[in-house]
Amino acid sequence: MSINIKLEKPSLYALSLNELRDYLSSQGLAKFAADQVYQWMYKIQERDLSKWSNISKKIREDFENNFDLSLPTVIWNGLSKDGTRKFLVKMRDGQTVETVAIPAKDRLTLCISSQVGCAIGCTFCHTGTMGLKRNLLADEIVGQFMAVSHWLKDNTEDGTRLSNIVFMGQGEPLHNYDNVRSATIIFMEDKGLGLSQRKITLSTSGLVPQIEKMWDFPPVNIAISLHAAHNDIRTELMPINKAYDLERLFNAIKKVPLKAYRRITYEYILIADLNDRQEDIDGLTDLLEKSKSKINIIPYNDFPDSKFKRPSNSKIIWFQEELLKRGFVCTTRTTKGQDILAACGQLKSEYDKLNLWDQSKSKAFEMQFPQ
Repeated sequence: MSINIKLEKPSLYALSLNELRDYLSSQGLAKFAADQVYQWMYKIQERDLSKWSNISKKIREDFENNFDLSLPTVIWNGLSKDGTRKFLVKMRDGQTVETVAIPAKDRLTLCISSQVGCAIGCTFCHTGTMGLKRNLLADEIVGQFMAVSHWLKDNTEDGTRLSNIVFMGQGEPLHNYDNVRSATIIFMEDKGLGLSQRKITLSTSGLVPQIEKMWDFPPVNIAISLHAAHNDIRTELMPINKAYDLERLFNAIKKVPLKAYRRITYEYILIADLNDRQEDIDGLTDLLEKSKSKINIIPYNDFPDSKFKRPSNSKIIWFQEELLKRGFVCTTRTTKGQDILAACGQLKSEYDKLNLWDQSKSKAFEMQFPQ
C-alpha cells in the first residue's frame, strides 16, 4: 500500500518558481526575489541562508519559520570499479532509496528513484521484491538530485556536476505522476538547475492510463520498458501486462506527443533462453515502427536469488546485429555498477540484507539503523 507522509512544514524544494513567486506575493514579500532564491538554491547550491546576500532578512526569516529547508541525507555511498557511484539516501521519515550517479565521456547522469519500493512487481527486478512502501514527494525527488550534487561538491576535487537525469531508479514514475511531474518542472526551470528536456528521460513499465495523460507532462524523453514482443512472455516478466497488454500499451503510446524528440526508446532486458530468440526479433519487427523507435538492449543483471540468467556475449551481439539488419536504431547498454548492485534492475534499499559491505565499519549505518 502506498502511504504518503505528513510533515509539519512543507519543503522549500517542493515549490516551482511560479509557486514560490505566488507564495512571496501572498505574504506581502517581494515577488521578484523568487528568481534570486532559485539561483541560491539550485545554481549556486548554497545551503546557508545567512549567505544569501541579496535576499532580505524578512524573506529569510519567513522561510526559516514556514518551510523545511533540509535535504535528504546521504547515509552511505559505494564506488564501482567502473566509476559508477551508488548512494543510499534517507528521507525525513527514515525511509531510504537508492540513487546512482553514472559517468560517461561527456556527462554524469543521475538515476533517480520515484517511490520507496515499487508496486509493479516485475520478476526480473530487485526493487520489485520490496513491494511499495510509499510515493516520494516532489521535494524528495528533487532532493535526491540536490543531495548528490552537494556530496559531489564537497567530496570531489573538480566539483563534478550532474548533467542528466533518468527516472529509472526505484519505483514506477507514472504511478507517482503528480509528484514526478512537479519535480520535472523544477528540474527544467531556467532560473534554477536549467536541465533541458533532452537531458531528462522518464521510463515507464506501461501504466496505460497515465501514459494517456502525458500531453500534460513536460516534453522529456520517454522510454518504455518493453522487454518482450509477445504477451505471454511479457506477462511472465511484468504482471502489469495482464491489465495493460501490448495492444492497449501501443494504442496509448500512439497518443504520446513527440514534440521534443523524434523517437521513443524501448528498453529490452535480454534474458537467456526467454526473450533472446529469432521469434523475438520477428516479434519486435512486427510491433515497432522503425522511424519512431529506438531499441535499447539491456543485458540482464543478476541479483541475489534471481531465477533468470544473462545471455552470452555472442548472443547479445547477434541479437543487436539482427535488429540493425532490419533497419532499427538499436544500441546495447553498457553494464555499469554491477559489482555494487547498481546496474539496471538491481536497486533495493536494504543493504543489511545484501552483505555488500561491512556494517561494523560503517558509522553511518550504526547511527541510522541501530541493531
